[in-house]
Amino acid sequence: MNLLYANDAPGQYPASWYAATATPHEAYPPLQGDVKADVCVVGGGYTGLSAALHLAEAGRDVVLIDAQRVGFGASGRNGGQLGSGQRVEQDALEKMLRPEHAARLWDMGEEAKALVKELIQKHNIDCHLKPGVAWTGSTDAQVRHLHDYAEHLQKHYGYDEITALDHEALQSVCRSPDYKGGLLDMGAAHLHPLNYALGLARAAAEAGVRIHEASPAHNIVEGKRPLVQTSVGSVSAEHVVLACNGYLGTLNGEVAAKVMPINNFIAATEPLGERVKDVLPRDVAVADSRFVVNYFRLSHDGRLLFGGGESYGYRFPQDIAAKVRKPMSQVFPQLKDVQIDYAWGGTLGITMKRLPYVARVAPNILSASGYSGHGVGTATHAGYLMAKAIEGETDGFDTMAAIPATPFPGGPSMRSPLLALAMLWYATRDRLGL
Repeated sequence: MNLLYANDAPGQYPASWYAATATPHEAYPPLQGDVKADVCVVGGGYTGLSAALHLAEAGRDVVLIDAQRVGFGASGRNGGQLGSGQRVEQDALEKMLRPEHAARLWDMGEEAKALVKELIQKHNIDCHLKPGVAWTGSTDAQVRHLHDYAEHLQKHYGYDEITALDHEALQSVCRSPDYKGGLLDMGAAHLHPLNYALGLARAAAEAGVRIHEASPAHNIVEGKRPLVQTSVGSVSAEHVVLACNGYLGTLNGEVAAKVMPINNFIAATEPLGERVKDVLPRDVAVADSRFVVNYFRLSHDGRLLFGGGESYGYRFPQDIAAKVRKPMSQVFPQLKDVQIDYAWGGTLGITMKRLPYVARVAPNILSASGYSGHGVGTATHAGYLMAKAIEGETDGFDTMAAIPATPFPGGPSMRSPLLALAMLWYATRDRLGL
């Protein structure tokens, strides 16, 4: 099954609140015929757009092809949270990796946030960037962990943007009866993800990148000058950047073994009006401590954008709104009867360790993907790191590539059912409060 078309019509963004409120833009033309470039970027999400933009600014001739539309995938559908650090918390990274490697990854996470904010300012991208992300706990143990983690970041990393919240303090941020406490990270942020992607595309095109939508890559012929083939054309280039994340398909087996697509779902309520103060008194994004994470924030027109519920088959459920309403009603029972105006699904890429898979899969083919729900900053930064590596500055790329990567068990046919069983177990633990 081709995930590029399994749940979405060709050439169309999903019927999301993001698409409904996106900055007006013209479609980029499909690739026609055989062309040459210094670099061919495959994929028009944050990773590919960032790589293309930074390469063009360095003077490279860049062609970017996307099977659907720029920002069509996870980059245009996600929760819009620009988080600190990496997807895995620093204390866990310190146990997983050498201390100096873990510390460098924290610094790179901070670089990623700064890069996103810099690009938004530099290119005048109207994506409603706002500060603040809260993490919440539903059990005393989860709250203790979050408070300990805030102290750890303050003590060992000098990170002073984070504050521990007891129950009363959390209620002034998020009025959910499900949460007992948490932390607030004012160095993190949230934004309109599709508008951010479209802004990157506009900046890349203005820098000289030739962008082609509706141009799916079917095959890559490796060699001294790789050839990226589509059904009606090809791109011959000195370097290729693979930036496909959950939509890679069969383009590269090495990456596909380590990055698995899963689906996630978001609903947008009707505008809440005065009810906003009974849900999110402060305009910050929130994510909870469940293994199957609930995440939410307010839109700029006063809706609750709530993400929750995952699936491990390739088809989206028929009633996405009902799937999201269930966890939303648990978090906010006061909204159990609220009208849902939009509901959509998306496919993201995860790895076994929930850390990006960054690799040189051939001497002149680089790949980055598997952001595991932490992609707004990390994907943008990964694109930048690949651009720098092509320009000969490999330190950052090599640091990310040194993260150990484990293939999913079971091979192509069994890895999805095995993951589904594992996730069912963790979801059951969530429900039992373990």
